[in-house]
Amino acid sequence: MSGDLRRVRVDYAGEHLREADVPAEPDELFARWISQAFAARDAGLIKEPNAMILATVEESDRGVQAAARAVLLKEYDALGLVFYTNYTSAKAAQLVQHPRATALFYWGPLFRQVRFEGTVTRVTRAESEEYFALRPRAAQVGAWASGQSSQVSGVEELEATYADVAQRFADVEQIPCPPTWGGYRLVPDRIEFWAGQPSRMHDRLVYTRVGEGWAVGRLAP
Repeated sequence: MSGDLRRVRVDYAGEHLREADVPAEPDELFARWISQAFAARDAGLIKEPNAMILATVEESDRGVQAAARAVLLKEYDALGLVFYTNYTSAKAAQLVQHPRATALFYWGPLFRQVRFEGTVTRVTRAESEEYFALRPRAAQVGAWASGQSSQVSGVEELEATYADVAQRFADVEQIPCPPTWGGYRLVPDRIEFWAGQPSRMHDRLVYTRVGEGWAVGRLAP
């Protein structure tokens, strides 16, 4: 890398967010934004518009520790955001301790980000099985082969385990969904939409759940 990080600057030029122009329901605005993010993908500007940073919290001998990683959004509606993972993973254990999380979408070329905060629950087994059946066969094998977040001796162990699982299911037309794998739904009670603006005077509109509806407010940049 060359240059001084302190002098790195980006001129933000996002579309303005005005209270009078946004819908009453945040899922409508999110649907519009993620659709535009996929259009940016088709134009070669964004690689994975459904990638989101999922932040959770755990308590251990190190004290309270935040953890974050990228996961892929696989479904969204008025109920919330759905992602899939191994139920024995570190993130799953953290969600048992504290079933709340934050999910962040950042679409740099569009000067936009969206942050969801809320509770997390498992989706139904039927939902997990339905989605698992849509995955590529290699990914299905990987779900069975990986004890996600567990310590392994090296890449050779992973390759051997994958090969064993592939052989076990070689004559199985449809690989079943592992009992230790499935989905979660983040049900938001707070959603912030951010649009980068010149002079760092960014637009930040926040939807906060109030009863059965939502209240919209503006935050200083």
